[in-house]
Amino acid sequence: MVNKDQVAGVAKQVKGSVKETAGKATGNKQTQAEGTAEKIAGKVQKAYGDVKQKVKNAL
Repeated sequence: MVNKDQVAGVAKQVKGSVKETAGKATGNKQTQAEGTAEKIAGKVQKAYGDVKQKVKNAL
């Protein structure tokens, strides 16, 4: 079962990837950097959701 943090994390990763790619395509370094940061934040949020789920399953 997935929780909201896992779903939101994956969504952030996808949004960040799109933003990063758009930044690369247009040569906009700021947009590219924002996309990279958003991707990382999404990975962290998903990892938090994964841990939360493992704890819940263990109980």
